[in-house]
Parts: sequence; structure tokens; C-alpha cells
Amino acid sequence: MKVFYWAPWIGKIGTIKAVLNSAHILDHYSKNKIETKIINSVGEWDNLSGSERFLNLSKFKIYKFLPQGGFIKSRITYIIIFLFSFLPLKRLLKKERPDYLVVQLITSLPLFLKLLFNLETKLILRISGYPKMHFFRRLFWKLVSDKIHKITFPSNDLYIDFKRLKIFDEKKMSVLYDPIISYKEVIKSKKDNIISKNVIDKDYILCIGRLTKQKNFSFLIDNFSILKKKFRDLKLVIVGEGELRKDIENQINNLNLNSEVKLEGFQSNVYKYLKNSKVFILSSLWEEIGFVIVEAASCNINIISSDCKNGPREFLNDGKGGYLFKNNNAKDFLAKFEKFMNESDIDKFKKKILTKKETRKFTYLYHFKDFTKILFN
Repeated sequence: MKVFYWAPWIGKIGTIKAVLNSAHILDHYSKNKIETKIINSVGEWDNLSGSERFLNLSKFKIYKFLPQGGFIKSRITYIIIFLFSFLPLKRLLKKERPDYLVVQLITSLPLFLKLLFNLETKLILRISGYPKMHFFRRLFWKLVSDKIHKITFPSNDLYIDFKRLKIFDEKKMSVLYDPIISYKEVIKSKKDNIISKNVIDKDYILCIGRLTKQKNFSFLIDNFSILKKKFRDLKLVIVGEGELRKDIENQINNLNLNSEVKLEGFQSNVYKYLKNSKVFILSSLWEEIGFVIVEAASCNINIISSDCKNGPREFLNDGKGGYLFKNNNAKDFLAKFEKFMNESDIDKFKKKILTKKETRKFTYLYHFKDFTKILFN
């Protein structure tokens, strides 16, 4: 069986690792009975090349020249990738005839091709994040729904939301959790003790994610300046890079928090930061059950999260496994942080145990078993 992945990406996002893990897992656990390939559309996968798993769509690698950062630039890039890849992707699918094409991120192109041409390949639409259901997207998905073999969702909450929308046939829909962790890799990664000299204090709050509007770090920094008045020894460490870095640096300067808030940039190994953190905070305005919250739980770290759509509440079992605050609500965030600080070690430990159990759904083997059920049913 041949399973190809179409997932052009912009910037460092968790989905990159999810695609790589999924392709590796299907190949490895099936003992080569499933051949997997990742389509490299415009060179976005080049820095991860060197593997036979990548299929170059074209010899022209234009990715490094594409505009990145912000809504408008990203949409321009989406259009360029669509137009540049239209004919090459059609030719590739006609030639290689994969049994399945897993489609995510920039999904419109494979869906258009399936709608317009008689392609034998079955499409699996992998919905990521929390897509904005504007009129045109809803209309297009409704139009092409009969051409899609299966639709998968990274969280049960998102699955339920789409059941209400009634865009797709429920028989085609299923939950497929991202393959985020291998416990062996977690243990190995935690052994790395080399971190920035800026992070020498173990009493720090940790946040991980791209410096974008979605992650809502400006909200967190504003409220951290308030927390400092009561909890003077606290530090804030943010791991990630993005287009809002300058804005965040200016905010830190204006609040006189240069010695208290540390921006660590993108890090390939987040576990060395997680293992010594006091608490992990997810301040996102919207979020699926992302890598970082699962990685934090795998390291036995307490979690404070916004109750944003569409995943953290589910993962934290409605707050039983962590501390949920109302999305973008400063008053509630400060209250939940104080609750965390004042709660007994036993109660904190119980929350850690609950979330650690939840991480099993996001292991490699769990993903393999669920994905093969979709492929062979």
C-alpha cells in the first residue's frame, strides 16, 4: 500500500513533526507493508531532506523566496503554492497512483484536483487546528465532500463541532490523535542539560509556541507583570520564534521586564526546558490539542491553559487535569494562577497523573493502530 502526504507549511509549526512522525510510524510499525512518502511541493521540506521518504514535486525550490509572516503574506504564499503545484501534483498522482493521499494545511489544491479529474487516489482530509468556517470554505467542502474518502480530526471536541455542521457524512468522520510522543524519546531528550545561560533559575513559568497573535503572548506578559508584584521570584521563559518578536521585545522593554522575561527563540528540544519549569502555560486564543501541552504532561509538569477552542479543555478533562481560565480573561487567569500557587502538592500531583495518563492517546503506537483502522476499513 502506498500512502502519500500533502502538507505544505509556512514557518515552524507542530504539524511538521506530526506529518514526519505519522509517515515514519506507518512505515516502521507495518514492517514496510505500507510505503509512505511526503510530497515536497516548493522546497519547504528541504532542510529535512536526505531521506528517501520525500518526493520532490519540482526542481524549482522557491520556498525561501515566498513571503512569510502575517495573514496577508501567508495567503499570498498559499496562492503561489497552489498555482505552482497544480500541474506537477496532478502528474505525480497520475504517475505514482498512491492508494491514499493524506491532505492537511493547504488542502484546497488536492481537493480541487480530485473534483476536476478522475484520480484513483483516495483522499484523507486531515483537519488541523480550528478552521474558520467562512461561507466559501463551507461551500467548497460541501461541494467536494463526496470525493473525500475519510475526514479525521485531532480532537473529539472538533469532531463533535463538525458533526453539528453536517458538511461531511458522519460515516466518513473519525478522531485521529496526532503522534506526538514516544516515551523513549522523551526520556532521552530530558537528559540534555544544555540550555541558554539566560535560564539559570529553576523557578520559572514556561511557554512554548510561535510568536504570533494566536499564541496570545502579549496577554501573558501583561499579566505576568501583575503577578510579579506578589510572586517576586518568578521568571517567564518563552520558547519560540515568529513575526511578532519585535512587538514582544518592545512590550517587555516598556514593562521593565528585561531581566524577568527571557525569549529563547526556536528550540528543537523543548524537554530540557520543560523538565525544570515550575508550570507550563498555554495562553492561546485558539488551539488544537497541540504538541506543547502533551509534551508538558509527559514531563509531569502542571498545566495552566486558556479554555480556547478546540482541544485544551478536552485534554485537561474539563480542568480536572490542570487549571483552565476563560479565554483572554485577565481576571480569571490571575485567579487560576493564584489557585495553582496555593494548591497543595498532593492536589497538584493528582492533576499531573491525570494528564500523564491522557498522553497515551498521543503515542506513536496509538496513532498507528487508529490510522490503520481508517486505512483498512
